[in-house]
Amino acid sequence: MDRGKLGDVVVGAVGDVAGSVVDPKAGLGRLRSVLTARGLVTLAVGALVGLLAARSMRRS
Repeated sequence: MDRGKLGDVVVGAVGDVAGSVVDPKAGLGRLRSVLTARGLVTLAVGALVGLLAARSMRRS
């Protein structure tokens, strides 16, 4: 993904989060339609790596 598209994705995600705060039901529906199995796995792996990195930094 090139940097121009990455910025568009980030702005879109921030907009979706802001919209979810205003209308949670519509936000959850939009989230369900966007999430795929690959996206869920990527999110889970990213969260796990972040957790492990935070724990290792905390111990040092």
